[in-house]
Amino acid sequence: MRLAADTHGPRARAAAGVGLIEVLVAVAILAFGLLGIAAMQATTLRNSQSASERSDAAIATYAILERMRANYQVAANGGYDLAAMTCNAPTGTNLVTRDQRDWINAIHAGMGPTACGQIVGCGGETCKIIVQWDDTRAGGEATEKMETVTRL
Repeated sequence: MRLAADTHGPRARAAAGVGLIEVLVAVAILAFGLLGIAAMQATTLRNSQSASERSDAAIATYAILERMRANYQVAANGGYDLAAMTCNAPTGTNLVTRDQRDWINAIHAGMGPTACGQIVGCGGETCKIIVQWDDTRAGGEATEKMETVTRL
C-alpha cells in the first residue's frame, strides 16, 4: 500500500504563505477599484448639481417670461427691464415689482443667494433674460451665465 505524499516536506514549506499573498493582492485591487468608484460618484454629484442649477435657471427664465406675457402691454414697453444685473429682490407693491421680486427669489431658492438676474431690451421685438450664478461648487465657473433671447 502506498502512503499519501508527505505534506510536510521541503516543497510544502516553499509554498507556504502563497495563499496569503494572493489574498493581499486581491484586497489591494479591490481597494483601488472602490477608490475609483468613489471618485466617479463624486464627479457625478458635481455634474448633477451643475445640471440642476442650469435647469433651475431655465425654469426661472420661462416663469418670468410667462408673467411678462400676461402683462404684455407693460412688458412690450420695457416696463420689466432691469438695466443692471440684479441680485437683491426689488421692493415695491406694483405688479411688475412683485413679478421681479418673485423671480429673483425663485433664482435664489434654486441657485443660492449669489444668483442674479437681468432683463434687457424688451421694448423691441426681442427680449433677453440673463441668469447668473456661482457654479464653482459644482466644478464650473465662478460666474456661470445663461442667456435666453425670445419674443414676447
